[in-house]
Amino acid sequence: MLCDETLGNNNFLGMITRATGTTTGQDTGSLGKACDYILVYSKQDNYKIGGIPLSEKDLSRYSLKDKKGNFSILQLRRTGGEDRREDRPTMFFPIQAPDGSDVYPYGPTGYESRWRVGPQKVLQMLKDDLLYFKKDKNGNWKVYYKFYSDNKTKRPSNLWTEVDGNKKAQIELKNVVPDVKFETPKPLDLILKILQITSSKKSTVLDFFAGSGTTLHATMQLNAEDGGHRKCILVTNNENNICEEVTYERNKRVIQGYTTPKGEEVEGLHDNNLRYYRTTLLSRDKSVKNMRQLVRLATDMLCIKNDIYTEAPFCGKNINPNIARYFDNGQGNRMLVIYEERAIQLLVQLMAQTEDDGIKTMVYVFSPGADPYTDDFEDVAERVKLCALPSAIYEAYKRVLPKRKPKFLDEALQEMKAQAEAEANVQQTLDFGENDNMNEEGGEA
Repeated sequence: MLCDETLGNNNFLGMITRATGTTTGQDTGSLGKACDYILVYSKQDNYKIGGIPLSEKDLSRYSLKDKKGNFSILQLRRTGGEDRREDRPTMFFPIQAPDGSDVYPYGPTGYESRWRVGPQKVLQMLKDDLLYFKKDKNGNWKVYYKFYSDNKTKRPSNLWTEVDGNKKAQIELKNVVPDVKFETPKPLDLILKILQITSSKKSTVLDFFAGSGTTLHATMQLNAEDGGHRKCILVTNNENNICEEVTYERNKRVIQGYTTPKGEEVEGLHDNNLRYYRTTLLSRDKSVKNMRQLVRLATDMLCIKNDIYTEAPFCGKNINPNIARYFDNGQGNRMLVIYEERAIQLLVQLMAQTEDDGIKTMVYVFSPGADPYTDDFEDVAERVKLCALPSAIYEAYKRVLPKRKPKFLDEALQEMKAQAEAEANVQQTLDFGENDNMNEEGGEA
């Protein structure tokens, strides 16, 4: 019911039954449980589930080969329902065999059947070398069409019995983090299969019951296998230190590499980064103090949004992190977050003094309103993309948070008075560091 309410019952695509590999409930008088279920929903009604790679057994069917690669064949004659000539009269016609004889679509008992396609399509298939001729045991020509194994996938079913079971999941987790105690990990093979049919190479994967972190492990593994750039967000309440001791520790070792209890060295998935954050509550009241705190706390989220995590000097200068923070991944992705709006003029001057390399910097500016001080950036307008904070954050929250109840007049007046007093007491400075780091090289960022 929760999924129906959140995603809409019209977007329910089906339910997958998965064999868990073991039967639980042996000490009860009822039926044991040997499966669990995966509910499949889409966010859009036109979503199509992807295919899964062919197994070795599947590939064995492609035993024929030509210059295009391995292929298998199916009869070009229509089989099953509506296979009679009278069902599609225009699809009863001769196809010329290699020896020049005409081949008609006759059924097993000699009745007039029909082809799967019309005359024009057959001509195109002959031109593309997609038809295959062979004689039956009576010496009569039969026509088949080719389909190739390259880039071929198959439709996933709603019954999964071939994926690894839960015992394998325990072994996988113990191999990475031997001392961990976690009773219900999911098999890596299972999550990989789910990602294969539901994600693209640039998807963002969300698991809001992170558990042992199998979802992130599988995401990194699939990226390594198919060259994808998927991102993964895990959420956990850190019950019994699960985030620090299981979820985070497991995936840190997967990235860095690890040694199994049997002494086997496992190479890390090094082309990944991993960070975890603790959430905190912040008042929704829009005082200047709260607004500034929100911008500071949101900086890490901005790093995730822009996929940039490497802090660097700004225009060759180290700046006080209480004033602003600058991020540059060295690959044309740059971000500047300005907490003190009165520093804009100095920061703009620094930028104007450096050579323009044609790469724009994403600049987030603290502003009490929705204006990111556009006029102050006039001299470098072509080099920046501006966004006012926390206005943009509040707008995003409006779309997901419930509306606040209206306050009584006296309560609102008291709040306004307290806010005015707090703002008057705020001591704003333009301290760029003890050694005036805005004007000298070196210093701590």
